[in-house]
Amino acid sequence: MTLRARFTRLLRDRRGVAVTEFAILAPVLMVTLMGLMDLSFQAYTRAVLEGAIQKAGRDSGIEGATATEIDAKVTAAVKQVANRASVTFDRRSYSTFGNIKAERFTDTNGNGIRDPNECYDDVNGNGMWDADPGKTGQGGANDVTLYTVTATYPRMFPLGALLGWSSTETISAKTLLKNQPYATQAIPTVVTRCS
Repeated sequence: MTLRARFTRLLRDRRGVAVTEFAILAPVLMVTLMGLMDLSFQAYTRAVLEGAIQKAGRDSGIEGATATEIDAKVTAAVKQVANRASVTFDRRSYSTFGNIKAERFTDTNGNGIRDPNECYDDVNGNGMWDADPGKTGQGGANDVTLYTVTATYPRMFPLGALLGWSSTETISAKTLLKNQPYATQAIPTVVTRCS
């Protein structure tokens, strides 16, 4: 048999084609599946975190519910899904829902930025203009608290490293909590200042 005949016969031979095609497609399929599972796990963990902080919002309306107890419940819910997660909390309290924004100011030069000597409403009584007039912590009676929870956990698959991503995933969720009116609320008087 000549070399040409052998080569022609080899080109027509279809044995082993499926194995070769599978060897070419399998890595792409595995990377796609791992990526989808990683994204699905992230979405599920985010949904659990959102549900946990919504429950925290309902629990904060119970007189006597402490910030430590609420944090422990949120941490427990997240760790049921991602047991190696580190969970951090941030609270900013405001006297009303309307104060969860920058303090209003009179923009005399129209540049959209509060400049020195432009008048502003000091809603938190600290004597200076604040882009965020909230106070750190849970606040007092009848205050509104912006509750932010951040969870960081290792990714399910090492796929992120192959794509240049971080080996950990960080998710965050926020909600507003309304403290019980179990005492008289301390609301600072809004003063217009021009300094």
